[in-house]
Amino acid sequence: MRSPMIILPTLALMLLTACETVKGVGRDVGNTGEVITESSRQVQQDL
Repeated sequence: MRSPMIILPTLALMLLTACETVKGVGRDVGNTGEVITESSRQVQQDL
């Protein structure tokens, strides 16, 4: 009976951590996209 009381909170913590990790990756990818877009605009203006 004690196993579910340990396993469930641990599983919930792992899932919440995974969500935060995915959210962070999404922000990083978004920031990278903005940098690439701005760089390409600068190159187009220089042409």
